[in-house]
Amino acid sequence: MKLPDGPPGASDLSLDDSRAVQSRRAQEQDRSRGAVDFTRGPIAANLLRLAGPLVAGNILQTVYNLVDMFWVGRLGAAEVAAVSVVFPTDWLLTSIAMGITIAGASLVAQWTGAGKPRQASLIAGQTISVAVGFALLLSIVAHLLRVPLLALLGASGELFSHTYAYISVIIWSVPFTFLFFAFRSTLRGAGDTLRPMYLTVLSNGLNLVFDPILIFGWGPAPALGVAGAAWATLLARAIAGLLGFGYLLRGRLAVRVAPRDLIPRPELAWQLLRLGAPAALDGAARSFSAVAMVAIVTRLGPAVTAAYGVVNRVMSMVWTTSAAVGQAVGTGVGQNVGAQKLARSRQVAWTGVALDVAAVGFGGAVAAVLAPVIMRLFVADDSVIALGTDFLRVSGWAFGFSGGIMVVQGAFQGAGRTGVSMALSILNRWLLRMPLAAALIWGLQWGPAGLWWSFFLSDVLGFAIAGAWLWRSSWQQAVIS
Repeated sequence: MKLPDGPPGASDLSLDDSRAVQSRRAQEQDRSRGAVDFTRGPIAANLLRLAGPLVAGNILQTVYNLVDMFWVGRLGAAEVAAVSVVFPTDWLLTSIAMGITIAGASLVAQWTGAGKPRQASLIAGQTISVAVGFALLLSIVAHLLRVPLLALLGASGELFSHTYAYISVIIWSVPFTFLFFAFRSTLRGAGDTLRPMYLTVLSNGLNLVFDPILIFGWGPAPALGVAGAAWATLLARAIAGLLGFGYLLRGRLAVRVAPRDLIPRPELAWQLLRLGAPAALDGAARSFSAVAMVAIVTRLGPAVTAAYGVVNRVMSMVWTTSAAVGQAVGTGVGQNVGAQKLARSRQVAWTGVALDVAAVGFGGAVAAVLAPVIMRLFVADDSVIALGTDFLRVSGWAFGFSGGIMVVQGAFQGAGRTGVSMALSILNRWLLRMPLAAALIWGLQWGPAGLWWSFFLSDVLGFAIAGAWLWRSSWQQAVIS
């Protein structure tokens, strides 16, 4: 590479110098496309800039689900039950998508930090191929087994007909869901969360428009009932996924995928599946733990179950915020690990943990103090309000620790240590919370109070273990070569 004349020897750059110049140029180009470069600049500001659109996207996803339930609820209880029955299956498939794409985000972040945009683009293409290929396989299997699957889920009679109509359509939205997740995660790895948020807004808006048209047959469209909700979701996801894919191919974003990058490469596909499998199992374990906890809660009576449901909605704000901060931390850690800035990668991790614990911890303290007011926003039953108030006044003080665990998980995921992230999740929910709940509720005869304290203790202990793991282990090592 020839540079303008300068001091003696300046024109004879070493290969490393040439690569450094190319890396800086690529990083400047990425910043011009809206991407965040975590290898330089103030860490806290970068985290906030990246996490903001992620929080908005997570909230929009919650709105997405509520809109579906709002319109389906106008059809009747059987239709609502049909969507509820299919939801665990849809969540399980979504968990698999998240696992594969988390691996893609980690690798893209590390190659981006290493100043290798070509390799980052190749990983993005492979992530799309693996995710969509796997999704098509899952959709075909689910289609062929949908009748025994619905029988396993307990659908029968009128419920079966509605559930069959819904699942027969919704399973074909899975490839588009995986495609959009691949688009979103690869851009996040490069430091861009704003463009995926725009497409999330578009997808939500389309779903909002399509739902009533296809469910009730507005205008020339036929009235499809509960199947119309599935078609609305499929169309909204397809448009968002295909648009995102098109933008990656056009080369105007921080990640630029060439058609040849989509040709499957077994060694890269295996790396994505190997890194993604623990993340997928983590999502599935979280889903099943929620079901198992409901099984415990319902044994305490309807009032406790109602209070638990309301407090869970409040907790969802913790998960929404902390998941976004964790993803931002994962990007920052991945880029700095790839750039061999190992000390800075640790600073990113601990800055994210401190910010989240402080912010979410403050929110939890407010929730504990204002617990009766919060409960009255959702229910009018005095017994449910009293139980929910007790729950918030105990668990609210641990909200920051609960969020901190998720941020630590994000740091490990960014470094490619998805197995450690999975272990922390299973530890918190299955090895701490479940046994503590059973021991306190029935062993010590604490009743509902045992449930509240199982959340508090599992979050405090889980955060202590997660923090120690982050502090003591030498996790900040790149998985790229």
